[in-house]
Parts: sequence; structure tokens; C-alpha cells
Amino acid sequence: MTIEFDEDKSQKKLAFLHRREEEELANMLSQKYGIPYADLTTISIDADGLKLMPEETARTAKMAIFQLTGKKLKIAILSPNRDYTQSELKKLEDRGYIVQPYMVSTQSLERAWDRYKEISFATETRAGSLDISSEEISDLVKNVHSLSDIRNLIQEISQMKRSFRISRIVETIVAGAIALDASDIHVEPEAGDVGIRFRLDGVLVEITRLDSETYKLLQARIKLLSGMKLNIKNAAQDGRFSVKIGDVEIEIRASMLPGAYGESIVMRLLNPSTIQIPFEALGIPDKLRKIFIEELQKPNGMILNTGPTGSGKTTTLYSFMRMSQTPEVKIITIEDPIEYHLAGVVQTQVDKEKNYDFASGLKHSLRQDPDVIMVGEIRDLETAETAVHAALTGHLVFSTLHTNNAAGTFPRLIDLGVNPRIITSAINIAIAQRLVRKLCPHCRKEVQAEGEILDVLKNTYNSIPDPEIPFTEKMYIQNTDGCDKCHNGYKGRIGVFEAIRSDKAVEDVLQGNPSEIEIKKAAEAQGIMDMAQDGTIKILQGMTTFEEVQRVVDIKNRSGRGYDTSDVNIVNPDFESTKIEDENTDPNFNFQDFVK
Repeated sequence: MTIEFDEDKSQKKLAFLHRREEEELANMLSQKYGIPYADLTTISIDADGLKLMPEETARTAKMAIFQLTGKKLKIAILSPNRDYTQSELKKLEDRGYIVQPYMVSTQSLERAWDRYKEISFATETRAGSLDISSEEISDLVKNVHSLSDIRNLIQEISQMKRSFRISRIVETIVAGAIALDASDIHVEPEAGDVGIRFRLDGVLVEITRLDSETYKLLQARIKLLSGMKLNIKNAAQDGRFSVKIGDVEIEIRASMLPGAYGESIVMRLLNPSTIQIPFEALGIPDKLRKIFIEELQKPNGMILNTGPTGSGKTTTLYSFMRMSQTPEVKIITIEDPIEYHLAGVVQTQVDKEKNYDFASGLKHSLRQDPDVIMVGEIRDLETAETAVHAALTGHLVFSTLHTNNAAGTFPRLIDLGVNPRIITSAINIAIAQRLVRKLCPHCRKEVQAEGEILDVLKNTYNSIPDPEIPFTEKMYIQNTDGCDKCHNGYKGRIGVFEAIRSDKAVEDVLQGNPSEIEIKKAAEAQGIMDMAQDGTIKILQGMTTFEEVQRVVDIKNRSGRGYDTSDVNIVNPDFESTKIEDENTDPNFNFQDFVK
């Protein structure tokens, strides 16, 4: 009869005997020192307690906090005779904790230490605040350089045990977005799974996809952090929380919107560094920058900035406020919501539930004796009239409007009901802007402009009054593979601008209920480039691509978007009638009436 030797079974039995001997020894030592014994292989380890001590300290001191109840701590120790162990116990007592040490084996401590890999490194320091301050997460922000880094990290965490995995995924997504300078995080449930996308330099980029079960837990975690109601899933909700990395606190606005496959989640990152962009780095052309400086030095009047959501209006206005800010000047803002906090500026936030809107906020602000007022947005006649009144009575007013271009500012105010006879007396300058992605200077490619693109660039360039640079047929395109310093060939964004100052020609044309085209024609003598022209200069300078400018301005069809005023002829200085010379156009046709 042959006896087979099962080595695996024998090794398992030896390991079991070794573990039992360890536990028996720990139990004997507990009786010797009069300290209770614990076997952590059969006890649930409290993550909140574990987080009270860094992993490195716990390993060095041969100890681990395995239970936290109020201020009472149960602490596993290998030996009470170790000086470092006693020192750490004393530190915990000095922090106000009641410590109860337990004698454990080395294998028990190893099990506790292994849990450090799973715990969340975030601590909620107050309602709505996520303090990511551990070295692990801070290193993540410092060391993540590409989208693939984030994808790989999320994939790794997804394979972890369910406990604490969701917290780590949230932290990694947020920290990754901060590291890559993303402005928004989009979590979008679909039929089969859930997509995670970052908005990088104004464009959404897919990061990864999660299964529906993970999404449900992720959604609950974000709701909890943001102060939203967990049981409400069929109505929109808004919330907020903050992330602290080092000394920088980044506020995150979270929005939940019910959809066909679940709630869509968007988290907007409000990084204070965003508004620290120097005035000179906004991308404003030299001539226009000098004009802005002149207008900012005036004691009263309105500076209106226009454009769609996400076009950089807030960043520009904050830059204006920083330029206006001196110890002698009082600045008050009325915002919805307050996106960034400025030292030395009184900032108020509208509250619809308390009937505190832009109009009432502006009226109350005028009683505070301000020199400069910033109104987040002019949406109605009451706000518009109050802002105009403030501008006419010795205040410098900054605000925004939603119009397509600078010329549209004036018809929009008239449409709201503002008296056209006082508009130019109140408005110093109307601005419009868009944001385009900047080419990465390290990997951009030089090419020869040709065909339709060359024709468009030439025609637009030739319409520029006193261009700052000579025309060239060379231009740059993105390197779609990118490099280690960019995202697919782009890095950062820059503005394209246009503006119209209030002058006699603009004032005269406003009396005839003019179209945007007529206002643009009246302002041509000011010699300020429009956005398409500014974008063309930036293309020729290699700052951006033709496709980027086309994406936000449509320079191919410039004449069809109200930019080309060559066919507009204002024939009567008193503006009793306006004529558009075109054989196919009815002379009685009024474009503004048509729009209305």
C-alpha cells in the first residue's frame, strides 16, 4: 500500500498550528500583564478608529486602534513594554481619548494594518466638507499627469472589497479632476452602465465606465457629502461640499437631475486658482486691453460682459474687480451663487426663498455706500433699471448679459424695457467673449493653410483695422496624440474678445430701434476687432487652431452671423429710417422686429 503525502494539506495544517500557538502566546501574555486579550481575526475592525493613527505610526508602534465608541478607544498592542507604544498611547490620552489596550498576536496586527489599504482617506470635518489631506491623496493630485493614470487608478479601486471602495472611488475621481484641471465631473447613467466624464478645457472627455451597482453607491455617497436627501430620486437637487488639499479649499457644487436610467450627476469644481489668472493672461488684444484699463479708471458707468454659460465672463469680471480694488475703494457683489471668495470684497448671494434677488440685492447694496458693484447677471427690467440708475449716480457697475455678441447688448436692454435714450449714458463699454483651447506649445504641428481655410483667414484678416501682426499662410494644428504636458494637443484656454464703447454714433443709432448689424456698423469707426477677427489673429500667432475658433465663433460664415457690416448703409443721421441695400431685401424690413 502506497501512502501519498499531501504537501499542501500539511502546509495548511502547520500554518494553522502556528497561528494557534501565536494566539495562545498572546493570551498567556495578556494574563501576565493584566491586559485583556483580543483575536482580531474574528473581530470587526472599525475604520473610523483606524484612521485616528497613520499607518506608518501604527506599524512602528506595533499597535492598531480597532474600535472607536465616542471617546473610548480599543487598541491592539503587541507588547506594553515598548517605549514607542507607551508614547503613542499617552498622545491619544492627551487628545482626550479613553484608551483600553488589548494584547494581540502579530497576525492580528497584520490583519488590522491590511485594512489601511481599504479605508477612505477622507474625513468629514464638518457638514458638507471632505478634507482630503492625507499624503496618499495629496500625492495623487501631484503625481497624476494623464487620463490613463486616472483610469488605471479607478480600475484598481473597483477591484477592491466593497467596504470603503465607494469612498475611495469618489476621492480618486475628485482628486483626479483637480490634478487635471477639470472644471466639471459628469456621472451619466445609461441603459447598461454609467459613464464618467471630465470637462477638460471646455470639452467633455470620457474617463471610465462603472457598473450600475457601483453607480448607486456612488450616487448615495455624493448625496451624503452634498447635503442632499437620499430618498428623493424623482426631483432635481443641488448641494455642495468642499475638498481641502493642503491649504487650498476647493468648493464643489453638485447637481442631481432625474433621467430615464437614473439621476445624472454633475459636480462643478470651483478652484480658487482659476480666478488668479493675471489680467494680461486673459488673451485680451493689446488695443482692447488699453481700452479696458481706461474704462476701469472711470468713477462711474457700466461695464457689461456677454456670452453663454462657460465663456469665462466671471473670470474676466473678477479680474476687473481685482484691478479696481484698492484700500480706498469699496466693492460689493451680488452673485448667484458666490463662486469664488475675494478678500476685501463684500460678497452677497441671492436667496429666492427669502425674496433676495439681484434687484433687491442691488438696491440694498446702494445703501452701503459702494464705489464698485458687481451684479452677477441682469435678467429683468427691475435689475436693469436699478443698475443703470447706479451707473448714472456715481457708481462703477460690472454685470453680465446673455447675448451672442457685444452689439446685442443694446437691443437686449431695450427689449427688457430700458429707455434707449439713457443706455449709452450709463454703459461705458459692452464686451463679448468666448473661450478657445490653447495649443500645446510642446507638441503643436506647423502646417500650410490652404483651400477654404486660407481664403477665410485672408478675408477675415483683411477686414481687421490695423492688424497687430503680418499675415502668414503658416498655421498650427494639434498633435492628436498629445504629449506628457497636454490633453490631446491642447492645454488650457484663452479668450477671444470683442467690445463696443458708447459714443455719439452708437447713441444716435439707438434711437431708431436698431438691429445688431446696424449697431456694429455704427461702432466700426472705433477700430476694435470682433471675436472672429481676434480669433484669426490668435490662429496666425499659433495660440489655437482654426477648428477651435470655428467651434465658438463660426468664422466660415462670418457674414451670416451679423459680423459683416459691409452691406449696411445708415443713410439718415437722425435715424428716421434705416436702409439695407440688397436687391432681394424689403426696404421696410426690420431685423429686430423679425427676431422678436
